[in-house]
Formats: sequence, structure tokens, C-alpha cells
Amino acid sequence: MTAGRVLVANVGSSSVKLRVVGSDDEVLGAADLPADPPPDELDAALVELPEADAVGHRVVHGGADFTGPVVIDGTVVDRLQGLTPMAPLHNPPAVELIRRLLQARPDLPAVACFDTAFHAHLDPAAATYALPGAWRDRWPLRRFGFHGLSHAWATRRAAALLDRPVGDLRLVTCHLGAGASLAAVAAGRSVDTTMGFTPLEGLVMATRSGSVDPGLLLWLLRTTDVTVADLDDALEHRSGVLGLSRRSADLREVLAAADVGDEDARLAIAVYAHRLRAGIAAMAAAMGGVDAVVFTGGVGERSAVVRRLAGEGLGFLGIGLDGRANEALDGHGDGVVTAPGATVEVVVVCAREELEIAGEVRRLLG
Repeated sequence: MTAGRVLVANVGSSSVKLRVVGSDDEVLGAADLPADPPPDELDAALVELPEADAVGHRVVHGGADFTGPVVIDGTVVDRLQGLTPMAPLHNPPAVELIRRLLQARPDLPAVACFDTAFHAHLDPAAATYALPGAWRDRWPLRRFGFHGLSHAWATRRAAALLDRPVGDLRLVTCHLGAGASLAAVAAGRSVDTTMGFTPLEGLVMATRSGSVDPGLLLWLLRTTDVTVADLDDALEHRSGVLGLSRRSADLREVLAAADVGDEDARLAIAVYAHRLRAGIAAMAAAMGGVDAVVFTGGVGERSAVVRRLAGEGLGFLGIGLDGRANEALDGHGDGVVTAPGATVEVVVVCAREELEIAGEVRRLLG
């Protein structure tokens, strides 16, 4: 069949976003619901939304088995449920919504689209952790990477804005939101990324720590009263920008506090920017150079300050931002903000995961 209109279901930590995407990538209808919406709210939203030909579900973790979109049946649902231990905060609500929409719209084919799939074919050098071979044989201990739907969209959109073939470009795509990750994308293929086995590794995020010395965590468990449950909660919910600033997970609030002299806020911004610059340079090194840096996600799209801070200190790579263009673009769509004379392009792209999901559904079903 051909899926012209696709109902996209994007489950986040605090909300469910439903979008009906038309065949020309126009959004025909939208509904934003709370996480785990009551049945009557979900039913009402489905009634009000335009009819669709298929459903596309965003699933954060596909594990080692799911390396591309897949038509959902009972077996797939059971396999997705089995991945819960690998993504206990992200996968369960997605699986629950899949079950509910299968019941509510049993006549519509449903497709699961995975944030890990874009990174599924990383070279072993990039994907493998230096852990005991027996462990790696027994368990899927590898770098999976996340935000793949966003990185894939940013890749194709940036190539269009630069009017260059994807196959000719080496891109560092920066998905900066509550969660944050970078990807090194060479000729449209992910060759490295900052998130790993879980979405905890890598950059400083809103409430997630990013990379931390595992020896530090072992020290806490051995020598203090911190428990495994304490670590889990702290690393996921009380670290990152919130933990550094001691005030907020919202970078806008922390930037405002830093501007009036709050030392914790200043430290939070400094650490965030330091890790971001280091990550961009590392992604460029993975490709032997970079042609463009692409910012996307809520922070990447809307914070000229974060983009400016990211570019500072990376002039040796040829990266430079035009100050006026950078400021003018905040929250005003896609565009190129490269400084005159810079040899690496800087691009801002609005995250459109719903379009990437709709495209994957059409390619699979059509």
C-alpha cells in the first residue's frame, strides 16, 4: 500500500505529540497530550485529527535487533517490551501508546521508527567499548547512539540549504535540547556519535549528567551511602544544567542568571560549552575534517548564545558564525549563519522528526 497521510506518534518524557503529515510533508493536524493520556483524551484527539493511512511511532531504543523501521505486529510489540531494561524511561510509554493505538485504529498499518537506527551501522572502532570479550559476547554492550531521527532530518535539510549533495558532505549535526547529542555524518552515514549504550553518555544535558568517570560512580557506591537507585535518579534527573546551576534545567533561565553574575549559572554555561566544543572537534576528527556544523533541537534552534559559544575556540577548524545572522535566526526557521571567510558552513535547522518518521513509513510501506 501507499501511505499518503501518516499519523505520527512521538512520545516524550512529559508529553505525547500527535501529528498527521500529508503526502507533501504538510502538517494537516496536531494534538499535544500529557504523557500517558487518559483514554477519553486520546480518543477525542484521534476523532478530531484528519484520517490517516498509516501510523508511525517514534521508539527511542531499538537495541541490536531493530536497525530500521519495521511494521508492527504482536511479535514486534513483545520484542520492544523486552528492550525495556535498556531504556526504562523512554521505551515503556512508547510501547504503551503502540498498544493503545493498535486497539483504537486496528485497520491502520503501524510502523516503529527507531532513534538508534541511524547509528546502527557504526564501524566497530566507533561502536565497541573496551570491555571484556566474554561480556561483549554475552550482552549487546555497544554504542547505540540516539536522536537518530533528528540527526537524519538535519543531515538532509542542511544539504538542501547548502545546495550540495548529501554524499559530498561531512557534517557534525548537533541535536541540542533537553537531551543532547552530536553525530559525525559522512556522505549521509553516521560514523560516530556522543551517546552510547544509553542516552546518558556524552554531552551535558538539561538534567542528565553526560559522560562521567565510571570510577567516580564506583567510589560513590563503595565509600558513601549513595545507592544504585540514588545514582540512577541523580544521573537522569538531578544532574546536567540543573545540577551545575543549582537552580534550573532551562538554559534560558541559567543564561539570564549568568548575565547578572550568578557564579553557579556561569559555571553551568562554561561546562556546557566546553563539552560541546570538545565534542564537535571530536566528531570532526572522526571524519578527517568537517564541511558544515548543523544546529537543531530546541536549544540548537533557539539559542544564538549557545551557538556562538559553541563556535568560539573552533576557529582552527574553520568554523565561524556571522553575529547578526546568528542573532536574527533565533526561532525564525532554517538558515545559514556562516561568517564571511569561514571555511566551514554553520547551519540552523528546525527539528522535524515527524517528517522523518512519515518519510520512513512511506518508504517501508510504499
